[in-house]
Amino acid sequence: MSVYKPSGHRETRTGRKRAALLAGCAATVLFAVAACGSGGGGTAAQDNGALTVWVDATRLAAAKQYQALHPGVKLHIVSYDGDANGSNYLQTKVQLFNRTGKGWPDVVFSSQNNETSWAVDAGFAAPLNKGLIPDATLAGFAKGANDVCTVGGTLYCLRNDLSQVVLWYNAPLLKQFGYTVPTTWEQYQALGEKVAKEHPGYLVGDAGDTFTPEIYLWASKCGANHITGPKAVSVNTTSEACTKMAKLMDVLIKNKSMSISGVFSTDFAKNEAHKVLLMPGPAWYGGAVFEGGLKTPAKQIAVAPVPQWQGDTAQSTGNVGGGTWLLSKHSTHIKAATDFLKWVTTDNAYQGEKAPGFPAYAPAADNWLKAQAASGYFAGDLTALKNASSQVWPDWGSGQFSQEAIWAATVKPGLTQGKTIESLLPAWQDSIVKYAKSDGYQVSQ
Repeated sequence: MSVYKPSGHRETRTGRKRAALLAGCAATVLFAVAACGSGGGGTAAQDNGALTVWVDATRLAAAKQYQALHPGVKLHIVSYDGDANGSNYLQTKVQLFNRTGKGWPDVVFSSQNNETSWAVDAGFAAPLNKGLIPDATLAGFAKGANDVCTVGGTLYCLRNDLSQVVLWYNAPLLKQFGYTVPTTWEQYQALGEKVAKEHPGYLVGDAGDTFTPEIYLWASKCGANHITGPKAVSVNTTSEACTKMAKLMDVLIKNKSMSISGVFSTDFAKNEAHKVLLMPGPAWYGGAVFEGGLKTPAKQIAVAPVPQWQGDTAQSTGNVGGGTWLLSKHSTHIKAATDFLKWVTTDNAYQGEKAPGFPAYAPAADNWLKAQAASGYFAGDLTALKNASSQVWPDWGSGQFSQEAIWAATVKPGLTQGKTIESLLPAWQDSIVKYAKSDGYQVSQ
């Protein structure tokens, strides 16, 4: 963990004025939060000390920008791993802070969508829709964006960005080969088989990452991860929705039109970067994978809706990541913390203009899309990204256990050994059940 402190910061006249304002507002805000909080008693007594914000390396720029735009705010910025890859660092530290009675950050960013699965019971997360964040602001978030933050009708975090899955494709290459963008999974598989015969070595997808099930099986409405209650989950990995997607992937993996290297692997970047024809993937693939990682030249990558199964009239897609912001119930700077939280999730200065991912707040997302289009990198419009933001299938939840860790331990090793995904579905189910039960979940199958 590292700490960022602005150099030469001193309390200005504006800062003193703001401190007085915070003191004046503290009683009102404190009453609202204390009255509506759950677990852990009331809220801490308020003061005008420095606001402590925990961010990952990517969101460090957001915190610094807030500080630059709000010089009167005393801000203490701490950089940590953001709970990347389900590290559980935040939960471990909160447990320590709960024991010692001090140390909680005021606001924290997490790259995970499942923090409320423990943060509410731990008495850490403050309720946001009980007088802190206006209903009008909450209404501006994309449909379903804050579902992962809601427990028993109470909102305990705000979604930072969305990671809805779309179909990325190389527009000039697709045209050169004489192919059209598939709209159904059946067409997608047929195209993959055609590519394997006519242009061997070129790819229509990748199944080598630990988040592979969130791209393909979630979009297929596979009921492997249906969170039905705070500590309840339904697991069925062998339904038709699961098996038909597994079979599709197995066909394409076998004919090598679908890679199992992983888009972030050195092997993929070196040998397959220029061979990507199609690639189902989350919203952040455009910048993080194609432009940043694979160095795909401008005016090549375009985006389309993820395919649907033929005859399925309810458009659905998956989701890979997207972060959340939590406000600590122990904060002694509730007003300042709320101001930061609202700004960092909704303000165009960051979300609409500089955020690396698709903003969860719809008005900021509109501005973000305009900025992406104006960048000149993409081929064609980005409408599919906006449409997909409200089409994420709701029956794949965010439990305390990590689906990515489960896939990495259960399915990925089998793939590298030449086993089919379909053959590994029962083992995947058993592993999910084991992980869920170890975290105290009641499991139905």
